[in-house]
Amino acid sequence: MEARSHTVTNQAPPLVGYDVFTCDRALSEAVARHLPAELLDGVREELRGLGRAAGSEQVREWGELANAFPPRLRTHDRYGRRIDEVDFHPSWHRLLGKAVAAGLTDAWGRPGGHVRRAAGFLVATQAEAGHGCPVSMTHAAVPALRAEPELAAVWEPLAASRVYERGLRPAAGKAGVLLGMGLTEKQGGSDLRAVATSARPLAEDGAYLLTGHKWFCSAPMSDAFLVLARAPGGPTCFLVPRVLDDGSRNAFALQRLKDKLGNRSNASAEVEFDGTTWARRVGEEGRGLRTVMGMVAATRLDCVLGSAALMRQAVAQAVHHASYRAAFGGLLADKPLMRNVLADLAVESEAATVLGMRLAAAYDSGTERDLALLRIAVPAAKYWVTKRCVPVVAEALECLGGNGYVEESGLPRLLRESPLNSVWEGAGNVQALDVLRALRTEPAALDAYLREVGEARGADPRLDRAIRGLLAELADLDGVEARARRLAERLALVLQGALLVRWAPPEVADAFCAGRLGGEAGAAFGTLPHTLDLRAVVERARPVE
Repeated sequence: MEARSHTVTNQAPPLVGYDVFTCDRALSEAVARHLPAELLDGVREELRGLGRAAGSEQVREWGELANAFPPRLRTHDRYGRRIDEVDFHPSWHRLLGKAVAAGLTDAWGRPGGHVRRAAGFLVATQAEAGHGCPVSMTHAAVPALRAEPELAAVWEPLAASRVYERGLRPAAGKAGVLLGMGLTEKQGGSDLRAVATSARPLAEDGAYLLTGHKWFCSAPMSDAFLVLARAPGGPTCFLVPRVLDDGSRNAFALQRLKDKLGNRSNASAEVEFDGTTWARRVGEEGRGLRTVMGMVAATRLDCVLGSAALMRQAVAQAVHHASYRAAFGGLLADKPLMRNVLADLAVESEAATVLGMRLAAAYDSGTERDLALLRIAVPAAKYWVTKRCVPVVAEALECLGGNGYVEESGLPRLLRESPLNSVWEGAGNVQALDVLRALRTEPAALDAYLREVGEARGADPRLDRAIRGLLAELADLDGVEARARRLAERLALVLQGALLVRWAPPEVADAFCAGRLGGEAGAAFGTLPHTLDLRAVVERARPVE
């Protein structure tokens, strides 16, 4: 018989066995808003299935196991032959199988593909974030591959496949492939023009041999990689398969795996090309940076979506805990100060989701205005949303108190993951400078942005003042590079405010405009004006169907 002192009371039940998609009102409303009516019922059913899986005890356990047993590098087999393989826990493969089967690498060739895929990515990431890396890169590789139509004809259908096949074999013998990228070098970092990996052309048209070292190469067991190297004509994009058509292994030496803060389930490697590494040119020589930028833009949007997913899961955990945990004579969620904290976190989460889904919809529409909007809004969103992820997750963890600091709660894993998307695909300064580049060289981008925020003009005086203030900042270009972060932040905040004023419930838009645009809140979460309808904001964020 259990001792009376061991009777457990006043603890929240685990947040499992729920539909992650349906319980996320901001996300489900965004899907309904951005998809054509004739697609909506079918897409909802798909996303509900993925949502139930992501919220299930089994899939959550897969995420825990994939991180508890991180990948292991095997450079040689038992006989001393070089094999350069990475072993993953079986849970990693199960997670990837779910993601691929859900169409998370298939966006470019189906109606509403980016919205439905973005929603699925946001849902799946809440169960486990690491497996999103190969999913994201495979999805993002398609625009680069299309620079070489013959390659795209072979690789794009395999990348968009709903079949995940593990193991290294020739792509022609697989029902589906994963694609990675190798851009970063230790001497250049984010400066892709400093690429030192060299490419020597062969007699075969479009074929080259590569020599060099890539400092970061994520998901090294992917079937092929898009790589930057310096050809005679300048920096050029190449496709490097792991296995050649004849079944032999390409020269692709994994030197070591990175020991990372978070993202433990996913392998990130240093890779050596030894002068015999075979590659196929993608696009023209010397135009590699232009070729890869479409891929980089897509992965940057996934950084926004990934951060939005981490924030949403952290907020769901915090609101769920506070809805069950009692202290000082009542439920935590009913205490005015805790309610303020939860509402503030919920507003930040919803703003990230609404912005990410609007950008996904811009890809789907393909209009000249929307494509121009992406040029400025993606780096601004990548800059701001990914930076907000760390404080949101940390504050949500604090809402659980000591329980949140314990690994079993899942919040420590979210916290370790939270800085990642701000670092990958160009850290904050790179994004801020990219915003400036768009402002200076692409007038249509700023025009599209101002038209987008102008849709909400007149609906909230705080938003109107923020738009006027932003215009004043844009008119003053003195010392603009040193102010680039401030400018990227304001662009993102004003756009989030405009979208929420148009589409979110009034209590959410009111709280955002008060706290982010109106100067009515402090620097910490939980400092919103007490006169707002914070109860309604918290209730909207509660993960219940």
